Amino acid sequence: MSRAESTRTLKIALALGSGSARGLSHIGVIQELAALGIAPDIVCGTSIGALVGGAYACGHIDDLGAWFSRMTTADVFRYLDISPLPRGGVGRASRLIGHLRERFGSPLIEDLPIPFTAVATDLATGRELWIQRGDMWDAVRGSIAIPGLLAPTRIEGRWVVDGGLVNPVPVSVCRALGADLIIAVNLNSDFGARQQARTPRSRDPRAAPEKSEAGLFDRLATGIREKTPAQIAQWLDSDQQKSPGDDTPGIFNVVANAINIMQDRITRSRLAGEPADIVISPRLSHIGLLDFDSAAAAIDAGRAEVRQFSAMIVDTIAASRPL
Repeated sequence: MSRAESTRTLKIALALGSGSARGLSHIGVIQELAALGIAPDIVCGTSIGALVGGAYACGHIDDLGAWFSRMTTADVFRYLDISPLPRGGVGRASRLIGHLRERFGSPLIEDLPIPFTAVATDLATGRELWIQRGDMWDAVRGSIAIPGLLAPTRIEGRWVVDGGLVNPVPVSVCRALGADLIIAVNLNSDFGARQQARTPRSRDPRAAPEKSEAGLFDRLATGIREKTPAQIAQWLDSDQQKSPGDDTPGIFNVVANAINIMQDRITRSRLAGEPADIVISPRLSHIGLLDFDSAAAAIDAGRAEVRQFSAMIVDTIAASRPL
């Protein structure tokens, strides 16, 4: 099915949800849908969904996947652009956005070949903001501003933060743009499994640390400490150093889990009231909030989920076509 054919008969929209590094599975979802001949006519994204959706809308989804697949943990922290004295968030992501501009250009949203919307949250009012004009990467930067992790940015005269605070899977935006059929990608469906997988277990303290959300946030704290005045470094050390038997979570792990809980609950509520025609829910319990160095695994999870339900996806689209 070509994009021209789908436009004549059925307007298909893709709603790409929030979930930070887990959202790299969106790349696999899009690639596998393309293998089935499904080319969305509208793309709306929240947070990482906005980043991947923007890359798709300007024709660079495969390039984005290849770039992320080469990323190391050191690259993750470099692109986050960590500040020792943060204002609004510990990172600014200016290097990330600059790199995306260098690789993929700086298109205006209104000039993209297909309609694209990035969802952000107005920090002053809590209102949902649909960014549909202006520099695409500016819109993405606003949509990915995870509270506490990335500093807010100004969009249309407003300070904005992550759109996942209000609309983690933007089905409503797709519907408002005239979609006939909406494919939603929900990254928060296995929240319970993710929490169980990351529950601390007794193990040999001499063993190498497991790759986990807590471990990655510990490394984030270490990276900040190296650039930080002594008093703040001491505070970070006290957050990480615990007495035997003390399983109190560190501050960065608290932030990560709070975001996970919030997005899970909001996603359930929004999808109940605004259901999509097709919901794709990759299995991502093994990937943490900042595990961008696990891109290949996330992309494969997206592909696997589409392959598993490919017959249902194709049949649903076929049944929705006008006679």
